[in-house]
Amino acid sequence: MSRILLADDDRALTALLAEYLQHEGFTVDIAYDGDTALSMLRSQRPDLLILDVMMPGKDGLETLREIRQQHRLPVIMLSARGEPIDRVIGLELGADDYLSKPCVPRELLARVRAQLRRSAPVTAGSVEVGVLKLLPGERRAFAGDREISLTGAEFLLLLALAQRAGELVDKATLTRAALGRELERFDRSVDVHVSRLRHKLAEASDQAPRIDSVRGAGYVMTLGAAQ
Repeated sequence: MSRILLADDDRALTALLAEYLQHEGFTVDIAYDGDTALSMLRSQRPDLLILDVMMPGKDGLETLREIRQQHRLPVIMLSARGEPIDRVIGLELGADDYLSKPCVPRELLARVRAQLRRSAPVTAGSVEVGVLKLLPGERRAFAGDREISLTGAEFLLLLALAQRAGELVDKATLTRAALGRELERFDRSVDVHVSRLRHKLAEASDQAPRIDSVRGAGYVMTLGAAQ
């Protein structure tokens, strides 16, 4: 049974979502502020975090920034601020997915299940592209001897590109592989994740593969200096 931490100061909404998710077979813990969520992450070790952006004190974005320094679990941001720039900021800080309020519980459930499927252990051999080595079973990535710290969505996106290195991979395919859902209109989630991957690859090694964009089509991984 998967354990979910729901961090949101809206007590009526958290009660509703918790009841819905529990009915679907999940164990749900609740935090009403960022500091409590950080503390519960250490003690409860949830499998996934649903994190509201607008909370008193330490807001969701600041909380997410601290989470990503120590934790790799999937994070779905939930916010009434549904503007594209808010979604981009959340993804840039390391969220795996983003859903605007008010949300349909069934859609949230679908995204939770998709993220959990993608965080489950994968039994497969290593994938190597130049100095880049991916271990799907352990969800770890290395550039030479240096390990690259990745979120779950970033790892799956990198794996999808590495498995088809040298080939164009369209955004719809990458969205399904990394986020477990279909590409939406004006959806920039994959672009944001790729931007973060480029930065991390370049930081890890100047010999790491590049991720080149093909305008209007998708991305392709090629050997050469990272951007």
